Amino acid sequence: MIPAPLTRDELARRIGDAAATPPPVRIVHLGLGHFFRAHQAWYTAHAADAAQWGIAAFTGRSVARAEALNRQGGLFTLLERGPDTDRLEVIGSVVEAVAGQNVPRLEALARDPQVAVITLTVTESGYRLTTAGLPDLDDADVRADLEALRAGASAASTVLGRLTTAFRARREADAGPIAVVPCDNIPGNGEFVARGVNAFAERVDPLLAAWITANVSFVSTSVDRITPHTDEVPAVVSSAGWLDDLTVITEPFSDWVLAGDFPAGRPDWESAGARFVDDIEPWENRKLWLLNGAHSLLTFAGTPRGLHTVAEAIADPECRALVESFWEEAVACLPGGTEHVRYRSQLIERFANRRIVHRLAQIAAEATTKVEFRFAAVAERSIAAGRDASASARALATWIAWLRTDPGAVDVRADAVAAAEASDDPVSSLVGLVSRRLAAVPGFVDDVRRFVRDVSTDQTPALGR
Repeated sequence: MIPAPLTRDELARRIGDAAATPPPVRIVHLGLGHFFRAHQAWYTAHAADAAQWGIAAFTGRSVARAEALNRQGGLFTLLERGPDTDRLEVIGSVVEAVAGQNVPRLEALARDPQVAVITLTVTESGYRLTTAGLPDLDDADVRADLEALRAGASAASTVLGRLTTAFRARREADAGPIAVVPCDNIPGNGEFVARGVNAFAERVDPLLAAWITANVSFVSTSVDRITPHTDEVPAVVSSAGWLDDLTVITEPFSDWVLAGDFPAGRPDWESAGARFVDDIEPWENRKLWLLNGAHSLLTFAGTPRGLHTVAEAIADPECRALVESFWEEAVACLPGGTEHVRYRSQLIERFANRRIVHRLAQIAAEATTKVEFRFAAVAERSIAAGRDASASARALATWIAWLRTDPGAVDVRADAVAAAEASDDPVSSLVGLVSRRLAAVPGFVDDVRRFVRDVSTDQTPALGR
């Protein structure tokens, strides 16, 4: 007999959790996905002052996910799956789930002076910003939100529109300053999002933009916890006596580094293991290049070999050699004193955990933006320092050869990729798509072209002349 879902009070009593009395909402989150629930919600639930900090989490567009989570009173099961053992926990920091289109609720929360933090997990491309960090005015949804806000209406289609709508409501209510904490894999994500939001708000109302500059702190972060998307409900959850279709499966490892100000306060996240630093760049680059860069490289190299998961790919000697070669180049770009030896060792162990089924097809989404931040960034720094950039060139070549397999992965820059592939010199055009600087270095482009030929197979014919 399948056990029935439990109410929040019943589940809280069963696990002996204080979640039976939800904390007050003081954090708004945009992007109610698996990673948020395994990371920011987990850190907030584990903070020493968790009873003071509840989260109202907004979906991207889905109404169903918000409704499902609300039926459980915001509670969900987190399953930490190690190589040999499982640890089961119920997280109670999310006290309200809201459909992304519910702008009136977002405005109401923004008007509350007790709401002190807005966190975001919307993916790199979800901000709808150009590589310069400015609003993408070629995007129809961005233009629609801009026109709505200029007309005095609210906006709900984009992150830029929702944030600007929230800030306008907070300003009108004189609710005081607030911190915005982006948790996506973008270098200098706080400054990047600040530049985009301010530029967008300036087009709406220069006075509102000035208020945002004076009252909104944008915090930069590095986030790390491998959390594959899956709808599986493991037997260990059902056998514990409840049925939770919103179970999140994650690894035991977690890391969160933050840099910035919280003018209206914040949870005691450091009591849960978060670190606050003055300079975020070394830590975000370490994670972005070593973990995320390896994930992308394993995807581009592993998929044509018939591999399906990170664990399978890291076990392949050729894939692992590509990763370790790229790592050697990447760590040379980190500032002295940035620990990376133990971190790389941990990554190999984490990647090899076959009980975390991280599918390469999931990592493949938005590949162009990822290549820009993960491979091209390392190549640019290596060349600027006068060092060899052949490992980055090979990584870019592996991406280009993978494109020729027609992977069908979601990519908002797919049209630009297609145009580059159709050009007279597709290798140079594709390199230019992720870095104009690199495309202007003839020797580097020649290296990429040569490596493309090396990694191509009969199924992935070589590009270029």
